[in-house]
Amino acid sequence: MIVDCHTHLQCSERGKLTEEHQRLCKNVDACFVLAGAGPQRNEWNADLETYLRQTPKAYGFAAVNPLDNDITTKRLKSLKNQERMVGVVLYCAEEDFHPAHSRALQLYEAAEQEGLIVFFHNCPPFSQTATMGYAQPWLLDEVARLFPRLRIVIGRMGLPFYLQTLCLLGKHENVFADLTIHPQKIWQVYNLIMGAYEAGVMDKLLFGSGFPSAEPDHCIETLLGFNKMLADTHLPQVPREKLRSIVERDSLKTLGIK
Repeated sequence: MIVDCHTHLQCSERGKLTEEHQRLCKNVDACFVLAGAGPQRNEWNADLETYLRQTPKAYGFAAVNPLDNDITTKRLKSLKNQERMVGVVLYCAEEDFHPAHSRALQLYEAAEQEGLIVFFHNCPPFSQTATMGYAQPWLLDEVARLFPRLRIVIGRMGLPFYLQTLCLLGKHENVFADLTIHPQKIWQVYNLIMGAYEAGVMDKLLFGSGFPSAEPDHCIETLLGFNKMLADTHLPQVPREKLRSIVERDSLKTLGIK
């Protein structure tokens, strides 16, 4: 089972990538599709809803800004009733709101009640106007404590603050992180994986490609070939079965998606 837990249908440089994404879906068993943030949020959420109806392998996360969107239980129930819409994605840094803002807490309460996952997409590249202070994973500690049944996913390991993410993964049963790597950034990949291994939280990592920034096949090749990258060094390695378990994890089951 290969589930790509971090993909997008659009990017600022290439626009809409519907056909390219459908090609990606042929190479995985399932994938999470995250709607984008910003003034086009409603349009992108509508595009996502349409795409989910056309693509059986895709599971959607609607983009929500709790400061200016409807966050009532009724609204989230409506989201959940859409075909394979399984959660919401928040861009706290880019949209300039604290993850524990009172309005955000109302959203989490409704999401927990409706069984929706909350995906925090607070990761590079940041725009010049982003508030990086709101991207720090430790801010989610309060959220995880207040809503222990809320399933939380931290995007891209919470980079550049991944050490905070590792602490949260070890502390809270309901917190997970997607290991979306840049295959060309070898030293970054090494530190992410070795940090998770030494922290004993490899079972909390979900595979992701970050498409269109990378392709799942390339990311899988990098992860499974992790120890080969270290062949001519004296750096510690990670058991191959631990690496394979990330790639082959049934993230749908892990996150309670039926």
